[in-house]
Amino acid sequence: MSNARSAHLTRRGILAAGGALGLGAVLAACGDEDAKSGDSADNTQAAKSGSWTFKDDRGETAKGDKIPTNIVAFTGVAAALHDYGIEVKGVFGPTKTKTGKADVQAGDLDISKVTILGNVWGQFNIEKYAGLAPDALITTTFDDAGTLWYVPEESTKKILAVGAPSVAISVYDRQMTKSLQRMLDLAESLGADVKSDAITTAKKRFEDAAAKLRAAAKANPDIKVLAGSASQDIFYVSGTNLSIDLEYFKALGVNFVEPPASALKASGGWFENLSWENVDKYDADIIMMDNRSSTIQPADITEATWKKLPAVKAGQVIARDPEPILSYDKCTPLLENLAQAIDKAKKVT
Repeated sequence: MSNARSAHLTRRGILAAGGALGLGAVLAACGDEDAKSGDSADNTQAAKSGSWTFKDDRGETAKGDKIPTNIVAFTGVAAALHDYGIEVKGVFGPTKTKTGKADVQAGDLDISKVTILGNVWGQFNIEKYAGLAPDALITTTFDDAGTLWYVPEESTKKILAVGAPSVAISVYDRQMTKSLQRMLDLAESLGADVKSDAITTAKKRFEDAAAKLRAAAKANPDIKVLAGSASQDIFYVSGTNLSIDLEYFKALGVNFVEPPASALKASGGWFENLSWENVDKYDADIIMMDNRSSTIQPADITEATWKKLPAVKAGQVIARDPEPILSYDKCTPLLENLAQAIDKAKKVT
C-alpha cells in the first residue's frame, strides 16, 4: 500500500472518530505535473459546440450532451465555481455552521439558494441528490487513488449510479498554483469567461501577492512559521510536503517548522500529533491555525501551555485555510496575510 493511500485511510479514520481537526491542518499537495491541463482548448471547443467534455485529474473524461446546469459539488468547489460565475444546485460538505451562518468553506455562496445534501463527514442524501437531476458531480481528491472527497465511500456506487458524470480536481502532491489552474480549466469548460476583466484582475492580484510573500520571506529568513490545528486532546503540527498551500508558501521561501519524517510517519506524512503538554516542542515565531469550523479556534483554546507559547504571547497567531477555495480571488488573501504577518513579526524564539 502506498504512503498516499495510507495517509488517505489515516485521515478518514481521524474524521470518522470526530477529529476532522488535524486533517484540516494538513490537507494536501505539492507538485503533480502529470495531470494534463492542456485539455483546456478541447473543453472550450466542446463548450462552443454545446456538448461538454472535461478530462479530470484522475485521467477520467466526463461527458455530456450539453454543458451541465444541474451541478452538485463539494462546498469548497462550489464556492470556487461561484467566483467564476458558475452556480451549482446542490452541495455537500461543511456549508452551514451551528448558528446557521455560511461555513468558512462556503466562501461567497448564498447557502439559502443551494440544496445541502450533507453538512458533515459521512452525510450525503442520495434521495435529494437524485431529485436534483444532477448532470455533474464535482469534488476534489486528496490521494493518488482518485477518491472523491466527502462522497461517502460506502455510498459511492449508489451515488454514481444516479448517472451524473463525476469530476475530481486533485489537491494532492502538487502546489496551489496547479490546482488553481485546473479549477479554472474546469470553470472554462462549464462556460466561464476566463479572459474577463474580473478573472484577469484577480489572477494578476494573486501573482502580485505571491511576489509580496516571496519578498517578505527573503527579507525575514529567520522568522519561523508553524502550521497547527487544535482539537480537545491533540495539537497537530503539519508537515509541508503534502499541503497545497504550505508547499507553495515554502516554494516562495517561507521558513516553516518541519516535523521530522519519523514523527509524520503515523499519519502517512501529513502531520505530527502532540499532546497539549508538549505543544511547546517546536519553536515558532508565527503560528498559522486551521480556521475551519471543525477545529478549536485560538480564542477558545484554554490550555495553559498554549497561552505560554512565545508566538501566542506576542499576538503572532494568524488563520490558515487548509482547504483553500480554489479561485484566485479567495487564494490571494492567504498570500497577502502571511506576507504581512512575516513582515510585522518580531523574532520571539
